[in-house]
Amino acid sequence: MKKILIIEDDLSIAELQKDYLEVAGFSVDICTDGESGLKSLMDNDYDLLLLDLMLPGRDGLEILGQIRDEKDIPVLLVSAKKEEIDKIKGFSLGADDYITKPFSPGELVARVKAHLQNYERLKQKFPKNDRPQNELTIRGLKIQSASRRVFINQREVFLAQKEFDLLHYLAENPNRVFSRDELFERVWGLEALGDSATVTVHIARIREKIESDPANPQYIETVWGAGYRFRI
Repeated sequence: MKKILIIEDDLSIAELQKDYLEVAGFSVDICTDGESGLKSLMDNDYDLLLLDLMLPGRDGLEILGQIRDEKDIPVLLVSAKKEEIDKIKGFSLGADDYITKPFSPGELVARVKAHLQNYERLKQKFPKNDRPQNELTIRGLKIQSASRRVFINQREVFLAQKEFDLLHYLAENPNRVFSRDELFERVWGLEALGDSATVTVHIARIREKIESDPANPQYIETVWGAGYRFRI
C-alpha cells in the first residue's frame, strides 16, 4: 500500500483529502505544521508528499528546499495562492505539480495516482543495478542513470528528481530538438496535468548546476521558437 504524507494546517481540508485518498487505497498521515511535517517526512518512508505552501513554523517552500536532494518522491504543492511566481518558485525547487485551492477531491486523487504511476515507470526505466552501459559521458559531463548521479569535470552535482530525468532524456536523444510540450509529456508523463512552463524552469536549474556559463550553455541549447536540444 502506497503511503502519503499530507502537510496542511487546515485540519478539515487535510481530513477530507485523507478520506478520499484512503477510499482510493492509500495509507495517509497528516501533519498540521511545518516542523512536525518535516520531522515526519525525514523519519519515515513515504511514496508521495502533499505539501501546503502556507504553514506555521516552516512554509512549504522552505520544507521543499530542505528535503528535495534527500527525498526522491513526488511532491505536489497545494495552495490558495494563484500567482505564477509561486508556481515558478515551487517548480524551481523540484515540485512535481501545483494544485490551486479550491479543487475537487476527485482531481486530487487523479493527480496523486498519475504521479505515482509515472514515478514507478521512471524507476523501472532506471534500474538500481549500476552497469557501465548505464553511464553517459559527454565532454566532462557524466550521467549515471542507474545510481542517478551526475558529475561535471569529476565534481558531483546534485539534481532533483525531475531535473535528472529531464537531463537524462535530452542526453539520451542528442542533437534532436524537443518542444516544451514534448519534453513535458515525455519526462513528466502527465499530458493533461500541470504546465509545460515548468520545463523552462527546470532547464534553467540544470544549467545553473552543470554549465560553467549558464547564459552561454554548451550542453542544453535553446532553439528559439522550437524548443531545446542536447548538443554533442
